[in-house]
Formats: sequence, C-alpha cells, structure tokens
Amino acid sequence: MTRTSETADRRLPSFAEEVDATLAVHAQFVLHGNVRDDYLVVHRGRDRTTDMAGLLWHILRHRGYGALVRYDAVDGFTVHPGSALPDVERLLGRGRVGRRYRGRLLRADRSPRLDELGPLLRAVATGAEAPRRPRQGADRTEPTALESEPPQRLALLIDYAARIPTDVNRLSDAERDFFLGCLKLADEVTPLTHPTTGRDLYNPVIWLADGERDLPIWLVSGSDRVRTIGVPLPDLEERGRLARIRLAEAAGTADPLPPGLRKPADPPAPAATPLGPEVTRAVQEFARSADGLTLRAMRECERLAADRAWPLTRMPDAVRVYRLGVEDNPWRRGHVRERIRAGEEFIRSRVKGQEPAVVKTTDILKRAALGLSGAQAANPGHRPRGVLFFAGPTGTGKTELAKSVATVLFGSPEACLRFDMSEFSAPHSADRLVGAPPGYVGYEAGGELTSAVRTDPFRVVLFDEIEKADKGVLDKFLQVLEDGRLTDGQGITTHFSECVIIFTSNLGVLTEDPTTGLKRRVVEPGTPYDALAATVHANVERHFTEVVGRPELMNRLGGNVVVFDFIGAEVAHRIFDLQIGNIAARLRDDQRLELRLDPEARRRLAGRCTARLDNGGRGIGNELETALVNPLARALFDAGDLPEHSVVTVTSVDERGDGTVRLRLDIRRPTRP
Repeated sequence: MTRTSETADRRLPSFAEEVDATLAVHAQFVLHGNVRDDYLVVHRGRDRTTDMAGLLWHILRHRGYGALVRYDAVDGFTVHPGSALPDVERLLGRGRVGRRYRGRLLRADRSPRLDELGPLLRAVATGAEAPRRPRQGADRTEPTALESEPPQRLALLIDYAARIPTDVNRLSDAERDFFLGCLKLADEVTPLTHPTTGRDLYNPVIWLADGERDLPIWLVSGSDRVRTIGVPLPDLEERGRLARIRLAEAAGTADPLPPGLRKPADPPAPAATPLGPEVTRAVQEFARSADGLTLRAMRECERLAADRAWPLTRMPDAVRVYRLGVEDNPWRRGHVRERIRAGEEFIRSRVKGQEPAVVKTTDILKRAALGLSGAQAANPGHRPRGVLFFAGPTGTGKTELAKSVATVLFGSPEACLRFDMSEFSAPHSADRLVGAPPGYVGYEAGGELTSAVRTDPFRVVLFDEIEKADKGVLDKFLQVLEDGRLTDGQGITTHFSECVIIFTSNLGVLTEDPTTGLKRRVVEPGTPYDALAATVHANVERHFTEVVGRPELMNRLGGNVVVFDFIGAEVAHRIFDLQIGNIAARLRDDQRLELRLDPEARRRLAGRCTARLDNGGRGIGNELETALVNPLARALFDAGDLPEHSVVTVTSVDERGDGTVRLRLDIRRPTRP
C-alpha cells in the first residue's frame, strides 16, 4: 500500500498529521494544549476514538516502530504493545518497566530518579542499551547481545511533563542538568534506517505539556530538532463526527464502538445505517452547542443526558448543564416571560422620562427570554443572553435601569453584579476581573468577575462608566461578547451564556478640547430625542474607533446601544416625588415613623432640588440629602426616642445664609388606648 492511499484510509487530527509528517526531521516534539482529550481517527473506513497514547501508537506502528514507551513520574515506564515488553526491558533494564496484569497496572520495581532518567531517555532515542554499572569482575569488553543487534525503533512519550520541574523559572541543579541533557540529546541523536522500508526516521521523544511555557523555554526553542505543536480543541467537523457516533449508538443505528481503537486483526465493522432526520438534527445541534468543549467532555454530556433519560433532542440542555453545573434554568421558566410582561410597568415606575430607552431594553429582554440573541448568525455560539449599552447624560437613570432589569429577571436588585470601571483604569487591571497569571501576586484568589459568575451564572453584570476602563479590560469584553466565555489565570473557563451584560457610559454628550483640555457639551437639553440619539451614537462609535482603537467592540455591540434623554422639568418633579417616597418608606421601615410634608414645604424643597438639572436624577437626590435628609436626621436625633407610629410632618424649610437648612417639624405621638 502506498503512503498516500494509506494516509487517506486513516484520517488523523491535524496535529497528528504534523507529527507523522516530520518524524524524519525532528528528534523531539512538545505537544501542548488539549493533550488530555479523546481524538478521532478513521480506521478501516470508520471513525474511532482513542486517547493521546493510542493516537500516537496508531501513527507509529504504520511507520514501522516496534513500541511506544510511556513515562510519567508516578508510574515510571510502561510500554505498548505488551508484546514489546521483553525488548524494552533489555533496553532499559529489568524492573524498570511496569506491566499490565488482569487489567491492573503493575508499577515497575522503582521509578527512576531524575538523575537516572537522562541515560534511559538516551537509550530509547538511540535504540541502544542503556549503560549499566558492570558487575564486579565482569568483562565489558565483549558486546552484549543487544549491542550486536540493529537499534530498536521506539518512541518515548513523556506524560505530565509540566510536573517534572518544581518551578520552570527556578530550576534546581538536577532539573537543569536533566533538561540540558535532553537538549543535547536532540542535537546529537541521529535518525535510524528502517531495515525494510529504508526510511530514516528518528526515535522521537514526545513531551506532553498543558502550555508551551511549562517546559524551560531554552529547551522548547533551543534546537531546530525540537518541534512545538499546539493541540487545539475540536472544531465543528470533529464534534459532528463524534456526535454522529454517540447519537447513532443511542438511536440504535450502529453497533457500539469500543473506547479505543480496534486491533488490526479485528474484522471491518459493518456500515452504519443512515441516520434519520431527527437524529441528524440532534447531531447538528449537539455539535454546535458543544463549541469550546473537548470530545471527552462531549462524551460526559452524553452520559449526563442518559442518566436523566433525556431524549436526543435535549443534548444542548445536557451541554448547558455540563458547562454551568446547574440544571434549573430560569430562562426556561414560563414565569420569566410573565415577569418581563409585568416588569415593563415596574421599570417605568423606577426610571422616569426614558420611554424610548425602556422600550428598547424590554425588547432586548424579550429576545433574550426566547433565546433569539444572535439568532441571525449561522453559528451564534454561546453569547450572553442579552447585551445592552446605556449611553447618555449623567443622572438620567442608566444604573437604575440596570438594577431594575435584574429585579425583573431574577427577583432582586442583588442579582446585578456591578463593576465601577473607574477602578479598572490602570494597566493590568484586567487581572482583577479574571485573576492574575501564575507567578503573580493574587494568582490564588482568582478573578472577581469570573468567580462571581461561576457562583451564580444567572445574573445581570453591569460595567459602569465603561469609557474609564483600560484597553486590556476592553479586550476581555470582546471575548465575552463574541464567545460568551472567559478563561481566568488558573485556567478555569467561566461561561456567560446565561447572563445579561450591561455597559453604561456618558460618552457622546461631552467632548474635550484638545488644546485646553476643557470639556463642553455637544448636545444640549431640549434637543429632539432623534437628533440626540444620532449624535450620541455617532460619538460613541467615534470614541471606540478613533480614540480607543477598538472598532471591533462597537461592531459587537451592534444595535444594542440605548440612548437616554436629558431630564426635563416635568420628569424632574416626578423623580423628586419618587425620591421623597423612598425617604418616607425607609423611615417607616427602619424607625416605624410616618413622614409627611406640608404643601409649602414640599414646594420649597421641589424648587430647590429641581432648579439645576445638569446632574439629572442623581443631582436631585444630592440636593434632597442636603435639604431634607440631613436636617431631618438632626431634628429627629435631637428629639430623642420617638414612639413607633409617630407622625412627623415637615411644616417649613428654612434656608440659612451659610448654606445650612433647618426644618420645622410637627411631631404627633400616637395616643395610648
């Protein structure tokens, strides 16, 4: 069989093809990334799954290698296939290689120490017997039986290579000498000629590491004979192939597949029965929903669905449970839709004078409840349920609307996880969100954002005043908006697929003079809303495109920018009444006192609090705190302990020349029965 036809008969993952194609030019390989997964190969016309060792042996045995020797610090040396054990023992020495007995792995007599490991690696790489200390009186002038034979064709797989050094940046003397010996070995070893095919191939040393920098960088990049290959997560085509295998079995249209590759002597498997339309759709949905998962994780999702006796059509639900760890999904409950319907009035009662913003926000919430976010894309992935960008003048209700959304969706404003972006303006402040990388202060603590969302994946995440965030933080948002996930400094992935993400900003209202640094308004109160919205939207887009240099962020926000209007006089009085009601409710709940205002006192307070609307509703609240809350607290404190259910009436408001305010109170204590 020619090499071309042979390769076509056994399709391999791309990284495995790269190993296969470069055995003649590279003595060592560093495989990093998704190295603990299952992998698909086409063997005898059928897809099969195997682990990394099985995949590598599948390559090597077709190239004439006699065995794959595996090493890790726990089990020492093991060999595949078992029939090659005598030859490998002659190479490495008796008692150094473990073996399998009735399905159990029997460890070697003793795992080699690090200073003993180098000569053993050299023995495998050269195919020649490892040097041994001669017995007393023995004559070593005559060659052994193995030394007189052609070198063995072997490969060495070093598993869990990242766990060999204690700290890759601070190697001990023994660790440095070991890795330096491996680097010298790569430069000194020569390829071996196969006696039958005549091809010159190295006996490769293959390192398995989680990351490319888990091994000394001078080993990874110090020789042209050491090749670094990333092992990616499975793509959609591979996920679809595995989904077809697993769901075909579940539907009873194919014979069960073994966990690994079948032996070459096994007869070819019969052709699978074509899948029906329902199973075909389930395969496609399963493969799409498993974006970002390993093939091994997909098998766990299938087991999870089987444990719950779910039909094939619910495989995306099994993937969601596997990702988030919770089966209950508030978005699937009927009362969430009812909450959104009823919540429109609740939101209007909390956010005054922003009808266009409220309408657009509730439209996006309805879309989120139906699972239609990003539905126009061919592969929407696992983007957040909803994304909103609130822009407009300060104090117009942007943060209040975000909290109202959390209350409507999840029953409490505490479901709104708020981050003030002014705290994330310094370089490297993104580490606070996702956790510091290994070796840096705070690595053990994890990220504030990722830890909170993993604890409760169903919530509103609010990023306040986004224009103040560092560019590194904005890059994290790009990943959340596009992929719906973040990987923290500890390598743990957090999914945002069930969150509503809200950004707020004052962008678009003010502009800064490049000469003087002074800020001025580009839109004024009284501007028609359509013109205001167009101006703010254009200025927001200009900021992300020209100032920040992140046009892709604006592109991902799309039509989710919600512009807030200025607060007018009528709306200001409604906000004033609402905040007076909030003060009365707090006094009633905490102190059991009834607060009332005489008409004249209310008029005086309203006039003072709504005189300037530059700071919107927040400015009204600040004035109320100065003109009512502070003097009221002073007067009640001086009045001593009042009995519950006393009625406190503000009869007049006296503004002093020094800026202080005095209230005249009429306090009526309840009559005793």
